[in-house]
Amino acid sequence: MASAAEGDVGTVVEPMRGLRSGFEELSLNKLATSLGASEQALRLIISIFLGYPLALCYRHYLFHKDTYLIHLFHAFTGLSIAYFNFGYQFYHSLLCIVLQFLILRLMGRTITAVLTTFCVQMAYLLAGYYYTATGNYDIKWTMPHCVLTLKLIGLAIDYFDGGKSQNSLSSEQQKYAIRGVPSLLEVAGFSYFYGAFLVGPQFSMNHYMKLVQGQLTDIPGKIPNSTIPALKRLSLGLVYLVGYTLLSPHITEDYLLTEDYENHPFWFRCMYMLVWGKFVLYKYVTCWLVTEGVCILSGLGFNGIEDGKARWDACANMKVWLFETTPRFTGTIASFNINTNAWVSRYFYKRLKFLGNKQVSQGLSLLFLALWHGLHSGYLVCFQMEFLIVIVERQAESLIRDSPALSHLASITLLQPFFYLVQQTIHWLFMGYSMTAFCLFTWDKWLKVYKSVYFLGHVFFLSLLFILSYVNTVMVPRKEKLKKME
Repeated sequence: MASAAEGDVGTVVEPMRGLRSGFEELSLNKLATSLGASEQALRLIISIFLGYPLALCYRHYLFHKDTYLIHLFHAFTGLSIAYFNFGYQFYHSLLCIVLQFLILRLMGRTITAVLTTFCVQMAYLLAGYYYTATGNYDIKWTMPHCVLTLKLIGLAIDYFDGGKSQNSLSSEQQKYAIRGVPSLLEVAGFSYFYGAFLVGPQFSMNHYMKLVQGQLTDIPGKIPNSTIPALKRLSLGLVYLVGYTLLSPHITEDYLLTEDYENHPFWFRCMYMLVWGKFVLYKYVTCWLVTEGVCILSGLGFNGIEDGKARWDACANMKVWLFETTPRFTGTIASFNINTNAWVSRYFYKRLKFLGNKQVSQGLSLLFLALWHGLHSGYLVCFQMEFLIVIVERQAESLIRDSPALSHLASITLLQPFFYLVQQTIHWLFMGYSMTAFCLFTWDKWLKVYKSVYFLGHVFFLSLLFILSYVNTVMVPRKEKLKKME
C-alpha cells in the first residue's frame, strides 16, 4: 500500500514539477534574458504597449460615460502599471499626489502654494535619486516620478494663474490657467493617465479635462477618428525599436571604457563616439513614438483642425524628420523631448523674465533640467556642454549672416553638400561627446573617456567662443554692427 501511495504521489508530483518548470521558462526574467534585456526593461516595454488596449477600452466603453468613471479608469490603470513595474514602491507617486492635492486645497491660489509645491516635489525626487542611485542606468520608481514631478509643479502654477485676472496673463498662460478647483480624483486621473505615466509626455490639466469631457475629437460628440494616425506613430516606433534591438549588442557605452577603445587610433575613437551618440538616442525615440501613438488613439493627441485636417501632434515628443536631418544642435534640441522642453520654457525659463538676461535664464533652466534628471555629475556636464554649444552655434550663425563674404560663400550651391556633411559630422561627434557624460553618470567614467579624446569637445567650443568674437570684428562691416546695436 505504501509503495502504491508513493507511486500515486509520484505520478502527481512529476507533472506538477514539469508545469512549474514551464512557468519558470515563461517568466519575465527568463524572457528578458533570452532577449538580452533586463526584466525591468521588459516590464517597461510591456507597460508602454499596454496603453493601446487600454486606449481602445476607453474609446469603446468609456467615451460617453460620466467623467468620474474615466478618472477612476485612468487612476486604477496607472496605479496597476506602477505596481507591475515597481511593486509596493508605487506609494511614492500616490503620496506625492495626495500631498499636492492638500497643498492646493489648504494654501489655495497663492505664490506660497507654488513655492511649497516646487520645494516639496523636487526635494522628494532628489531624495529618491540620492537613496536609489547606482553607477548604472536602472529602471526604478524615480523614472516615472520625474515625469510626475513636472506635472504636479505645472498643476500648481496653472492653479495659481487661475486666480489672476485675464488681462494680467499672457495668451499662453490664459490657455493653461485652471479656473475651477480640481478634486482628488481628477488630480489622480491626470497624474496616472496610462499613456504618459511612465515616460511622458507632459500635458496640462486643462488638456486632460478636455479629453475626459470628450472634447478632444475631430468629430464632435463622437469617438475621434485617430486610429490611422496612432498606427503610423506606432509603426515608426517599431522601426526604431527593431533598429535599436539589432544594434544595441554591438554599440554600447561600456565599450567606451575598455582598453580596446583606448588602444584604437584617435580618429576611430571619435567616429565610434559619433555613431554611438546618434544611436543611443534611439531608445528614447522608440518610447516616445509608441506612447505618442497611445495618446493619439485615446484622443489626447488632438491639436485642433488646420486647413480642414485634424492635427494629432499635441503630445508629440519627437519631430523625427528634423531629428534625422538637421545639421544643427539647436535643431536636435527642437526635435527631441519636445514636451519637456516646452514645459521648462513655459514654467521655468519665461518665469525668470524678471532677471532681464536671456542667457542667465537659459543657464538656470539647463541647471534645473540637469538636477531634474539626477544627482550624477554627468548630467551637469552634459547640460553645461549644451549651453556652451548653443552659444557658439548662435555666434557662428550670426557671423555668417552678417558677414558678406561668409554669407556669399555659404550660398554657393555646389558647396552646400560639403558644408552639410561637415556640419553633420561636427554635430553628431559633439552630440556623442555630450551624451557620454549623460550616459556614464559618474565622474570617474566620463572623465576617463574624455581623457581618451583629449577633452576635444571642451577645447573645440571654448576655442571657438573666443575665436569667433575676433573673427566677427574683422569680417563684419561696421554698419552691420551698428544695425544690431539699434
